[in-house]
Amino acid sequence: MAASELLTQIQELPQEERIELLLSLTESMTVLELNALVKAFQDRFDVQPMAAMAAPAAAAPAAAEEAAEEKTRFDVILTGFGDKKIQVIKAVREVTDPPLGLTQAKELVEGVPRPVRENVPKEEAEEIKKKIEEAGGSVEVK
Repeated sequence: MAASELLTQIQELPQEERIELLLSLTESMTVLELNALVKAFQDRFDVQPMAAMAAPAAAAPAAAEEAAEEKTRFDVILTGFGDKKIQVIKAVREVTDPPLGLTQAKELVEGVPRPVRENVPKEEAEEIKKKIEEAGGSVEVK
């Protein structure tokens, strides 16, 4: 059956069945396939990921109080790997806890921006940043 015929048949399905079909297909995909799908959506529809939505207005006073306190825990976000992907993958494997396998570290690096470590003390976040930057990657500490 030609792809165009299959597409026509799918388009003729009721909305609920089309959605269920998409969900079933998505569930069977690997992480790498899902990553490629997300990138294809971004390219096709000219969209980029957004940052998380701001907290509701009711939480704003509490957030302002928290901001006044000095932050002691940080997230280390890998933002790029430059032309030294293999070295960055090795560095990511060293700094993750528990240590990632080669495949997981590769997927993390290729899916930038991605958190490498979350909720770590400032000193540890700076050490992680230094190791990854020495390997050729770029990192943000938030």
